[in-house]
Amino acid sequence: MRAEWMVFTAMAFMLNGCATSPLIPTPEEKQALAPTGKLRIGFQNNNAHATKDPTSGEYRGPAIDFGKELAQRLGVPFQPVPYETVVELVNSVTKGEWDVLSIGMNPERAKTMEFSAPYSQIENGFLVGKDSPISAISEIDRAGIRVAVLERGGSDLFLTKTLKHATLIRVRTFADSIELVKTGKADATAFIKTGLYPASDKIPGSRILEGSIQTVEIGIAVPKGSDISARYIRKFVDELKAQGFVKQSIERSGVRGLMAAP
Repeated sequence: MRAEWMVFTAMAFMLNGCATSPLIPTPEEKQALAPTGKLRIGFQNNNAHATKDPTSGEYRGPAIDFGKELAQRLGVPFQPVPYETVVELVNSVTKGEWDVLSIGMNPERAKTMEFSAPYSQIENGFLVGKDSPISAISEIDRAGIRVAVLERGGSDLFLTKTLKHATLIRVRTFADSIELVKTGKADATAFIKTGLYPASDKIPGSRILEGSIQTVEIGIAVPKGSDISARYIRKFVDELKAQGFVKQSIERSGVRGLMAAP
């Protein structure tokens, strides 16, 4: 009986070790993911992905944690590649400026990118100014209502298809959309709630409307046609989610409204 128990224990240990062993890339995968000899991860400079620490000057956030872990697996240096606007980010896909990308997933972007499973998710909602008569999302789509959105951002793509009466005002940055609400030149702005919460804190009397218009999923992407990179990235993200790495990274970021994807 003792001998059988020892064999069972040894087998359980071996199986557990296999389950937790990191996914080591092959030489072919390493070349595909880091052709320049370093791992470059692109992301938009916001708290859903990563922002610059004012003290150290280093970028911190889930995108950085992913990039550093992947670079370690590949055995290469890590380089963050931040973008200030979503237009610059989307337009960078064919420019060879990054190797992997942390970005919101939608059908439009899937035309030019290969995605992993989502690793995080955020509700997309509306912020209105203190003098706005709007009290519910159902009151947004009315004639004369002006909604500020980031050009080619998730809210722009979604609301362009769904709004019938309200007018969209497309802007370059989220700060631009907030300024329009503050000055009364827009009745509302639509954005991910990770951005709306801190913005609302800075605008006295502003409100985030209850509910959401959609849930934005964030994944890791590579350019369309990068089959070797895409296969590894999908397995890599699945592994980090199963290990609790993603949940821990998001909790460490302390960003309101950012949730680990199931």
